[in-house]
Amino acid sequence: MSISRGLRAAASSAEPAMTALVRVVMEESGLVERRGDACDKRVTLVCLTEDGAAYVSTRRQAGVQAFERLIGELTGDEVEALVAALPALKHLPELESQNREAPKQ
Repeated sequence: MSISRGLRAAASSAEPAMTALVRVVMEESGLVERRGDACDKRVTLVCLTEDGAAYVSTRRQAGVQAFERLIGELTGDEVEALVAALPALKHLPELESQNREAPKQ
């Protein structure tokens, strides 16, 4: 089953969305496998298989190549603007982490 066909099948499933996604798309495609948790029998862990890790690596590399190509099409001023924005972009994960850890109001 192709991943795109699996996503369509998962989206139309009556199962909770994440369970359907894992079962129909990722598990049946050989990208992940389910394992019981040795410490808590109520828990099912979802682990990447070797094929899953290879798929993730391939997708990341494709993303990097797409960004390289697109950045290569920018003007010099646009590249400078991106470089100037990098410190703020690098700060975003820290802000998100702080927001998650902050008490809910």
